[in-house]
Amino acid sequence: MDANTGYVGKVLVVGATGKTGQWVVKRLSYYGIPARVFSRERGKAESMFGERVEIATGKIQSALDIREAVKGCDAVICALGSSSVTGESSPADVDRDGVIRLVDEAANAGVKYFGLVSSMAVTKWYHPLNLFAGVLLKKWEAEEHLRMVFAGEGRSYTIVRPGGLKDGEPLQHKLHVDTGDKMWSGWINRSDVAELLVVALWLEKAKNKTFEVINEADEEQKSLEPFYDNLPG
Repeated sequence: MDANTGYVGKVLVVGATGKTGQWVVKRLSYYGIPARVFSRERGKAESMFGERVEIATGKIQSALDIREAVKGCDAVICALGSSSVTGESSPADVDRDGVIRLVDEAANAGVKYFGLVSSMAVTKWYHPLNLFAGVLLKKWEAEEHLRMVFAGEGRSYTIVRPGGLKDGEPLQHKLHVDTGDKMWSGWINRSDVAELLVVALWLEKAKNKTFEVINEADEEQKSLEPFYDNLPG
C-alpha cells in the first residue's frame, strides 16, 4: 500500500511496452503500487523495466496466457493498440477481440477494477480513422463489452478516450474533459492518460466513468484527481 493513495493491490499492465503503457508503469512505480506487465517479448520488457516489475509473457490472442498473467492481480490497466491492418496486430485482433478476451479473463480471475485506454470519436463510424480497418468501431465494441462485464457485482471500470497522443511529462497541462463523445480534435500527453487511469484506482468518483480528454492549456497541476469532479455523476 502507498501511504499517499491508500490503494492496496497489484496491477497488471497490458500493452506495457507501448509508449502509453510505459507511462502507466512509471506512474504506478511513482505511487509505490506493484505492477506486473504482460508482454509478447520477455527480452523487450526486461530491457525497458529491469527488475522494477514482474513480467508475464504471452499473447493477447491466448486466453490461457492471459489467465496466467492476471492471477493474483487486483486491477488491470490496458493500453493495447493495433499496429497493422490485418493479422495478429490488427484492430479486430487487438483493439476488439484482445481487449474482450482480457476483460473476460480478468473478471473470471476476480479482478475488481479495469482501466482502458480507448480513443476519442469511437462512436463516429464516419471518422477518417476508421479507414484503418475500422479501428474506432473495434474500440467501441470493446468498450461496450467492458461496461457490460465490469459494471456492478463489486467490479468497476474507467474508460479514458484521449485525443491525439504526444510525448511529454505528466501534470504540465490543464485538461478539458467531457462525456458523450462530443470532441473531434485535440492532443494530450500520454503521461497524463496514464496518470488519469492510475489515480482512478483509488478514486470512488472515477468508478464506471467513460470520458474524453485533451490538453486545454499549459498549466502545471499538482494532481489530476480534480478532473474527475468535472464528470457527470
